[in-house]
Amino acid sequence: MNKGWLIFWLLNGLLLSGTVWAIDLPRSSPVPGGVAIVELPGGKTLPPKAWYRDKRVMVVRKGMHWYAVIGIPLSAKPGTHLIVVKGRKQRRIPFIVKEKKYREQHLTIKNRRMVNPSKEDLARIRSEKKEILAAFSQWRETAQPDTGFILPVDGPLSSPFGLRRFFNGEPRKPHSGLDIAAPKGTPIRAPAAGIVIATGNYFFNGNTVFIDHGQGLITMYCHMDHIDVVKDDVVVEGQVIGRVGMTGRVTGAHLHWSVSLNNTRVDPELFLTVSK
Repeated sequence: MNKGWLIFWLLNGLLLSGTVWAIDLPRSSPVPGGVAIVELPGGKTLPPKAWYRDKRVMVVRKGMHWYAVIGIPLSAKPGTHLIVVKGRKQRRIPFIVKEKKYREQHLTIKNRRMVNPSKEDLARIRSEKKEILAAFSQWRETAQPDTGFILPVDGPLSSPFGLRRFFNGEPRKPHSGLDIAAPKGTPIRAPAAGIVIATGNYFFNGNTVFIDHGQGLITMYCHMDHIDVVKDDVVVEGQVIGRVGMTGRVTGAHLHWSVSLNNTRVDPELFLTVSK
């Protein structure tokens, strides 16, 4: 076992032993594309387990209470939603999802293949989609994932999460991440500790890295010029994982940063902490 892995598992062991550390929860924003934080019943030491839409959700302890940290899909309808909690007995706990409307963004893409891919491109895209969804669906059991992030790149936030996008006048899926404008070659840093679970070069996303932060919290970094980590690397907060680039479908140099909870893309800004 290398030194990085040893430190990682020692820290994890301390958490599992019952030590309660301070944890920065993401900002609660129970809207489509947001995060709901729901207090759960549970024992003093063992955490309850919770599911939302048949997907396991993160459960963390803050103070003397357990909380479910739930990613809400952009497709969710406003109203009452339920999580299923399993402990000594099964419970259904309601929470309210509020309405939110996202603004539109119209972009002109010079490379028309990036808007209307060829038959060969579509075959590649379908294959890559399976790899990307497999990375987002991973679950690694950890006691207290670090959910307080630093910004991975120094630069202005150019395209916020949730935009209803139109490429060359054609509607596409809402923007599932946060774009940060920065010159080519700008360092990209891990926003928190985690494990690199996949890297690749994809048709739309270009050079891409996925980091697993534990309990279904996965981050993705796209359009990189080059990648400085490999699969199974243990990274710490602030470690450089690559450089900003213009690979994949882009209109200029920038980082597309996605945050996924329970295999649901959510607003990365909810995880940014002022103190860091």
